[in-house]
Amino acid sequence: MSREERIEMLKKEFGAVNTYNRPTYCNECGGVMVFKGLGEYHCENCGFIDFDDYGKVREYVEKHTGANAAEAAKATGVSQKAIRDMLKEGKLEIAQNSALFLRCEICGGAIRSGRFCPKCESAYHKDLEEMARKSRHRDDTFGYSTERRKGEDGSKRFTREQ
Repeated sequence: MSREERIEMLKKEFGAVNTYNRPTYCNECGGVMVFKGLGEYHCENCGFIDFDDYGKVREYVEKHTGANAAEAAKATGVSQKAIRDMLKEGKLEIAQNSALFLRCEICGGAIRSGRFCPKCESAYHKDLEEMARKSRHRDDTFGYSTERRKGEDGSKRFTREQ
């Protein structure tokens, strides 16, 4: 497989992963930007500070409490879709006193961040765990194998020859 084919394969595989426009090179000196946390990047050469999309929105919302997604998008240049994705990923949260809210994807209840309300999230993960248990532990299996055990139960597999 050629390098180009591998790159295309990785683009398809990680296409759904949102990178939020992370800065890699410094706009001032061209140095490498190092991640410092919470969407903040520092140049290792000159110390210039830059932010990815998450850092820009987070900083704006901290300074302008109660700002909505449209205001944040207009001020930061980050798309409203990216801001909605950050809300669904739990990176951002809708203010407590806001009239706006998200809907739980299962029951439709009002939530402030994420995809599910706490009740549905718990039930969803319990269902996933139960399905995993059922697929792993069937009556006719032993351990990870799909074959039945051979021989007598409790007998030794190997014996010393004397």
